[in-house]
Amino acid sequence: MTVVYDLWFEREYPDREDTELHIGIYPTNADAAEAIARLRDQPGFRDFPDGFNIYPVTLGVTGWQGGFVTEFVPAKELDATDRPA
Repeated sequence: MTVVYDLWFEREYPDREDTELHIGIYPTNADAAEAIARLRDQPGFRDFPDGFNIYPVTLGVTGWQGGFVTEFVPAKELDATDRPA
């Protein structure tokens, strides 16, 4: 099976919605790392250089095959998260 490398910039905040920026999908981990090197000094990214994450993804594999359930967060009635069932 073919593996590709999915590059994201992610930043968590305690009091607002998290930032999740999809940067791109690359044929090799090295290509994804090169993209990080090109972006690292750009506005926003340079302030949070540890926010980059590379996720290997196998093509042709179906995720969430068992469906999902929604868990509501008691402290914040309107906040919820989805997770695998």
